[in-house]
Amino acid sequence: MAPVAGQMMAVSRRNMALLVQLRWLAVAGQVVTIAVVREWMGIDLPMAQLLAVPALLALVNMISTGIIVRRKSFSNAELFAVVMLDVCALAWQLYHSGGASNPFAFLFLLQIVVGAMLLDPRWSWLTALAAGLFMMLLTFHYRPLSLPPEYLADPLHLYLLGSLVCFFLVAMLLVFFVARLDYNRRESDGALAALRQQAVEEDHIVRMGLLASGAAHELGTPLSSLSVILGDWARMPEITGNPELVEDVREIQTELQRCKDIVSGILISAGEVRGERPMVTTMRGFLEQVVAEWRGRIPGELVFEDLFGEDMPIVSDPALKQVIGNVIDNAVEVSPGRIIMSAARAEDALVLEVRDYGPGFTQEMLEDFGRPYSSTKGRPGGGLGLFLVVNVVRKLGGTVRVANLLDGGASVRLTIPIASLAYRKTRR
Repeated sequence: MAPVAGQMMAVSRRNMALLVQLRWLAVAGQVVTIAVVREWMGIDLPMAQLLAVPALLALVNMISTGIIVRRKSFSNAELFAVVMLDVCALAWQLYHSGGASNPFAFLFLLQIVVGAMLLDPRWSWLTALAAGLFMMLLTFHYRPLSLPPEYLADPLHLYLLGSLVCFFLVAMLLVFFVARLDYNRRESDGALAALRQQAVEEDHIVRMGLLASGAAHELGTPLSSLSVILGDWARMPEITGNPELVEDVREIQTELQRCKDIVSGILISAGEVRGERPMVTTMRGFLEQVVAEWRGRIPGELVFEDLFGEDMPIVSDPALKQVIGNVIDNAVEVSPGRIIMSAARAEDALVLEVRDYGPGFTQEMLEDFGRPYSSTKGRPGGGLGLFLVVNVVRKLGGTVRVANLLDGGASVRLTIPIASLAYRKTRR
């Protein structure tokens, strides 16, 4: 529920920004209208009272812009207060310019539409009620305009002309408002869809973790038994006296230990961001250890480009180690002769990139990267390695990007915040 709540907070922030944009349009329209009515039509207007409104709204907009930058969300009451400010500003201007006889009184309908689309029902009804009360008061209480003789002879013509201008103004503002609101809605729908996909993937990880835990319990006993038996064999005279058997037992013990490490790695990747046995080391020491382990496993060359810069202490994370191993393992499968791993620092993040010389990713893989069972290997369970890579890195606050290289091969880039790995001494 927390991600959904965060998304709703972002929606309220975008709605507040939309109200600010609408107000800037209103300020510009008010200034232009006042200038046209006074200079072109020759109608005497109370300039001080009318110009005070756009000046005040411009000041409020500048203050609101600063608040929007600092705030992450706004309540319905705050959005209602902003809408009511515009309603009151319009009522003030209409009071000094003919009241309900001013055709621009229909702008109240625009305020009601804005309230109905941005606010909860109870706040929307309050907006409509306030606009209706203002309209009723302005029907009986207002300051009439002092019209030139040519307009006094046919006031209906002036009203119809103003209504025409008001119609086009409302039409343009509604198109702008609805288009922006639809854009915000589509953006919110996309973000919610991404959150749902993330929830599905995390649920998949939980189920994999349960499966891996069960498998670990089932495999733990026979692996321990095998370890004990091999230890006994290693001490038997029949074997200690035969160098070939000694070497065979040692190799089996090594492979058995590797099986145990693989089971532990599966458990870590299936849901534990901080794995077991975290150790304090340095960034360079951690990466060099990963490279050294994989150089002994792969048939070809693993080139390590150290561009990280000044070393720093970190907590060695077995989950991250497993993630890097998954990326290297996938690269070795398509490029067994040579792969390159580079480590660099971009601001406050570790940028780790693994490049291979294989055929690259298909377009389908690029589009579905990180989804479970999305793989070109054509075997059951394929694609889970990269799926786990994406999710573990995401839990560390990072991102994973894949791309095909121009000169052939592919690249997998992990960007991980250093803060999620940095070692901090605790004070007692």
